[in-house]
Amino acid sequence: MDTLNAMLVFARVVEANSFSEAARRMGLSKSAVSKQVSALEDRLGARLLNRTTRRISPTEVGAALYERCARIASEVEEAELIVTRLHAAPRGRLRVNAPMSFGHLHLSPAMPEFLDRYPELSVDLALNDRFVDVVEEGYDVAIRITRLRDSSLIARKLAPARRIVCAAPGYLARHGRPRAVADLTQHTCLIYTYAERSDLWSLSDGTGQRYHVQVKGTFSVNSGDALKAAAVEGLGITLLPTFLVGREIADGRLVNVFPNVIDDFGGIYAIYPHNRHLTPKVRALVDFLVARFGSAPEWDRAIAEVRAEAAD
Repeated sequence: MDTLNAMLVFARVVEANSFSEAARRMGLSKSAVSKQVSALEDRLGARLLNRTTRRISPTEVGAALYERCARIASEVEEAELIVTRLHAAPRGRLRVNAPMSFGHLHLSPAMPEFLDRYPELSVDLALNDRFVDVVEEGYDVAIRITRLRDSSLIARKLAPARRIVCAAPGYLARHGRPRAVADLTQHTCLIYTYAERSDLWSLSDGTGQRYHVQVKGTFSVNSGDALKAAAVEGLGITLLPTFLVGREIADGRLVNVFPNVIDDFGGIYAIYPHNRHLTPKVRALVDFLVARFGSAPEWDRAIAEVRAEAAD
């Protein structure tokens, strides 16, 4: 038990970047916190923190240990608050951040049902495509579409994130339908400029085979909605998330050019700080969104149905 307590204290020190701040958050004295960390170092026979007069930082060993201690701390908090969570009704204001397109298409339409289910809650939803600091900017939850790298936050996957190559039927009628990914080099492609390599598309056929193709075109833009609108008008071929084009594929305004080729680029996640992830209001929203979207979200089902109809 002493080792467990020391690990919990160590995790809080790393998160606070300060013995004093960690002590304040935990309601302990600075000396008690320092002793716990020192005792843990003695027990493990390794230095966990680099200490200077101005700041502290984890050593390589400390950083590796922190990853595990943070998960332990989360489980301990959940165990301590499980009864409260079961009996407390979600209430108060919930500050949520989400990407613009996903927020407009899928998050905002979900809010009436969510708020009807939890009448003591209010939602303050901010939609933008910039990277927000969840802790510094005071958000309870942020929706991110990415491959996760930031281990200082808790994340729960709401749905897969996939992209497909698509174009309007009119464009394909005029220019022909590419038979292979390599054929895209001969077509006008519409490019999303926020991508790390906007002119290099990386795709997979679901079997592990990956394709990389250099594309070019006459229209580049930093908005997925603008890219979709240009594709619908027949300006060229584009690579877009399925959550953005599911409806257009279903109603025939866009065609999935390579039905067996897809770019699985991570997931759609709810991100929340360690010290907030167990509040009833955050738990309520995340559980609601997991149930609403899930591993086979509505937009992916719509695309799969069109593919199945074409195969018949």
